[in-house]
Amino acid sequence: MAVRSAPRAKPSQRSTAPTSKLLRNPKVPFAFALIFADAILVALIIAYIPYTKIDWDAYMSQVTGFIGGERDYSKLEGDTGPLVYPAGFLYIYSVIQYVTGGEVYPAQILFGLLYIINLGIILFIYTKTDVLPWWALSLLCLSKRVHSIFVLRLFNDCFAMMLLHAALASFLYKKWHLGLIIFSGAVSIKMNVLLYAPPLFLLMLKAMDIRGVISALAGAALVQILLGIPFIIANPIAYISRAFNLGRVFIHFWSVNFKFIPEPLFVSKELAVSLLFAHLMLLAVFTHYRWCKHDGGLLNFLHSRFVSLKKSDNSSSSLKILKKEHIVTTMFVGNFIGIVCARSLHYQFYSWYFYSLPYLLWQTPFPTLLRVILFIGVEICWNVYPSNAYSSAVLLCLHLVILWGLWSAPSKYPYADDKAYKEE
Repeated sequence: MAVRSAPRAKPSQRSTAPTSKLLRNPKVPFAFALIFADAILVALIIAYIPYTKIDWDAYMSQVTGFIGGERDYSKLEGDTGPLVYPAGFLYIYSVIQYVTGGEVYPAQILFGLLYIINLGIILFIYTKTDVLPWWALSLLCLSKRVHSIFVLRLFNDCFAMMLLHAALASFLYKKWHLGLIIFSGAVSIKMNVLLYAPPLFLLMLKAMDIRGVISALAGAALVQILLGIPFIIANPIAYISRAFNLGRVFIHFWSVNFKFIPEPLFVSKELAVSLLFAHLMLLAVFTHYRWCKHDGGLLNFLHSRFVSLKKSDNSSSSLKILKKEHIVTTMFVGNFIGIVCARSLHYQFYSWYFYSLPYLLWQTPFPTLLRVILFIGVEICWNVYPSNAYSSAVLLCLHLVILWGLWSAPSKYPYADDKAYKEE
């Protein structure tokens, strides 16, 4: 007896399948509702909350010198001191000055749009990874400090993190070369994005063959060279030493973390070296025991990549598809390790990891109530002004608890089969 084959779906049915699947996800309409509600909140903040003057005038002074033809980084300064950001910062804020005329109010509207775009990107990442329950997405809209960073302070951190999140969204769809270009653009605005570099490099080794890794890194390097050419030609030492200064010592008074440490110890080289060592050790331990656990550990993983490199074929056949959740988890945890080990965190630095907090908390084995308490506790610490020894100590403890939760959570298998990946 012949078996009848299943009826083939019509083209119209196939084309609407992803849309219907998207609409069946309750997180999607809730995410759109959050974007709409937060847009209203941002508009109200701009209309009724006074702007706080911090770095805007300094930004405009530095940009004015650049527009006036100055290309020597040692001569570009503002009210708060010399220019210490890479070239992408100048290009972005030159456009902002042109569009807004250097006025604060239209710039606030522009940053309000930036806030909503960034929120949309991060909600997209959250809905694609499916880690949080739908109601927990609202936590992404509840930070008083982050709203202030975007629309009342107008910091360049906002542009850097928006581009970082856009790069992360690209990585979810295996657009590694595009993502690296966007990532490099984020680095060109503010160097804190480099905290994501170690976990990103590991993911690239997992997801790409060696030629792909080299070409992607070359593309990212080319972005930095092209953006920096005018300043490299004028004074290369001044540009590199100021724009990519890894040895800056921030003022103790403005730090939100390690405020309980006496200032002489806070600014000491010994503390900086100790924190750097802790940072590298934590990255190595998480890489070996967490991110490469299913590859037999870090050394076995590197050995397998070396062996595949020696094969005569393209070695792409040995590559596996990474789960979206593994990509986001590795990136967010790697950055969070850098946050925990940072000597100084200024108030605007909260934007470096706030949007990853709910994701990180729901990756821990903690009960939901404790996750929410930890989230609220971190937010409260960041809203204590000026920070003090007690708020700083509490913040460090909360960070360590979250880090312990991430370490103690079960390690999930990082790879997906090709069919399942394409159906998402």
